Amino acid sequence: MSLAIDSQCLLCHLNRNIELARSLGTEAQTMAFIRDLMRMYLAAPADISSPWFNPLVSQLLHQHYGLPLDRFRQEKADSNRFVLERMDDIRARIAQAEDPVLAGLQFAILGNYLDFSALQGKVSFEKLSDMLDEAQKMELDGAVYRTFRRQLAEGKKLLYLTDNAGEIGFDRLFAEEIAKAHPQLEITFCVRGDIAVNDATREDAEAVGIPFRVIDNGNNIPGTQLDRLGEEARQALAESDVILAKGMANAETMVGCGYNVYYAFLVKCQRFVDRYHRPLFTPMLVRELG
Repeated sequence: MSLAIDSQCLLCHLNRNIELARSLGTEAQTMAFIRDLMRMYLAAPADISSPWFNPLVSQLLHQHYGLPLDRFRQEKADSNRFVLERMDDIRARIAQAEDPVLAGLQFAILGNYLDFSALQGKVSFEKLSDMLDEAQKMELDGAVYRTFRRQLAEGKKLLYLTDNAGEIGFDRLFAEEIAKAHPQLEITFCVRGDIAVNDATREDAEAVGIPFRVIDNGNNIPGTQLDRLGEEARQALAESDVILAKGMANAETMVGCGYNVYYAFLVKCQRFVDRYHRPLFTPMLVRELG
């Protein structure tokens, strides 16, 4: 199961890529790119989610404009550096909170802002700094959070599905608080298996010093595309008592999967505004089974 791409999502995907293409070359080049983009849509299987297209789009941008497949490499490095420079301060603020696990979650969700693909050209480290100052005022679904904590207390294995570079540093701080509160848990981080826009890979996990076991999902699709998972990730999903999935792409690719998944993200597109009836940049903690 997944959140299949619909007309609204397709239009957004198309517009973002056309806007990018127009900034890169001539009108003739843009139209050639669009023709290949449309062929890609027409050839795609039915009922796949938006993240499925990302590796194909990256290939088209490389072929038409020479963009490197790792075109967000500098942004990823900058994002990792941003959180590393603030890690001691944020860790201290989390430790002083009435509920350090909740505080860790609040900071981790704000880290989801570091999405240079979805927020094309609109990510501001200054804005994120301001957001972090207000992190502990964040309101989340209390019932979902209480169930999450209860299941962490009862569980033995937590699988943490990461999203963006930089964001993974906030995830580290959150997971450290989970480990302190629930020392019986075996925590595993899962990153992307190859370059997937500005998503975290093993390199990023190492850059921010993830102290837990790190595996990868065996592919380069943003999110967790179940039919493309490597065996290690597939086994980790099956064996985990609780799964925390960061970011909209993980939600798009996993909704309805039947696993015990908690999705944590910022609302960053109109489809999610409509789905959850929340405005853009609303922080969300959602549990969906089915």
